[in-house]
Amino acid sequence: MLPLERLQSAQRLIADTLAPTPLLLDHVLSDRLGRRVWLKAELFQRTGSFKPRGGLHWVRTASQKELAGGLGAVSAGNHALGLAWAAGQAGVPVTIVMPENASQFKVDGSRELGAEVILHGDINAAWERMHELVAERGLTLVHPYDDERIIAGQGSVGLEILEQAPEATAILCPVGGGGLIAGIGSATAALRPELAVIGVEPSGAASMAQAWARGQPARLASVETCAKSLGAAIVGEHTYPMCRETVRALVQVDEAAIGRAMRHLLYQAKLMAEPGAAVGIAALLDSAVTLPPAGDVVVVITGGNMSREELEPFL
Repeated sequence: MLPLERLQSAQRLIADTLAPTPLLLDHVLSDRLGRRVWLKAELFQRTGSFKPRGGLHWVRTASQKELAGGLGAVSAGNHALGLAWAAGQAGVPVTIVMPENASQFKVDGSRELGAEVILHGDINAAWERMHELVAERGLTLVHPYDDERIIAGQGSVGLEILEQAPEATAILCPVGGGGLIAGIGSATAALRPELAVIGVEPSGAASMAQAWARGQPARLASVETCAKSLGAAIVGEHTYPMCRETVRALVQVDEAAIGRAMRHLLYQAKLMAEPGAAVGIAALLDSAVTLPPAGDVVVVITGGNMSREELEPFL
C-alpha cells in the first residue's frame, strides 16, 4: 500500500483547487438497513467524477521532461475528462485515445476541455494506438489507474471519508482498474485498519476478482457491462497487490441490479449517477455484501457523466 505521508502530501497538493466532496445521508437505505448509509458524492467533483484528483496530482508532480512533449492517455471517459482538465490547468497539451463506443458526452466534454480525442476500435485497440502515438510524438503516457501518482491523488477520497465519517465501519467502492480502491484502501489501512473496505464490480467486468483468483492480473476474455467506467479488461501491476493487501472483500453485481441502483439514486437520493457509480448501491439493494454487524456504511458514488440519451434506458 502507499505510505500515509504520500497520500497526505497529495491531498495537500491539490487542496487549493479541488474541494472536498460532501457526504450525503441516504435516508431510504438507512431506514431499510437500520444503520446510516452515507453517499460520498464524487459526482460533484470537478468534471463530474473523482478522476481530477489523480490527474491534478500527477500533473503537479511531473517533471518538465515529462510534460514537454505533451501527455497521452487511454480512457473510456472519466479519466479523459479529469486529465484534460488537469493538463489544462498547467497549459499542457493532451492526446486521448478512446474506444469507438465511448460515451459521446464524455468525448465532447474532453474536447471542450482542450484535449485531442482520437476514437479507435475497442479498448484493447485504443491502447495499441496510444503506444504508437507515444512512439511517434514523444508523448508521456498517464495511465488511468496503474500509476502511484494517480493512486495517491485518488487516495484523498479515502482521507476525506475518514474525516467525515468517524463512525463508519465499511466503505463500498466501485472497482474498475483498481486505482480508486487502492488509494482508499491505503488510507484506511494506515489510519483505521479495522474498517472494512469492500470492492464492488460489475459481473461482466470482474477483472479484480479474476486477478485475486489467479494470484496476478489477468486480462478478461471479454468485457460486457453497462458500467463502462468500470470496464477495465485487466487490473494494474500496482493496484492488484495494494488491493490484495487492504481490501476486505470483493463482490459482483449484475446489469439488472445496476439499473435498480441507478433508479434508487435518481428517484430516492436525487442523484444522477452513471452506471459505474451505482454498483455499491446495487450491492446493498441486492444484499450481495456482508457488512460488519454495526456502524455506518459509506458508498462511493464515483461519477455522474452521462447524456440524457444514455440515462433514458434506466428510467
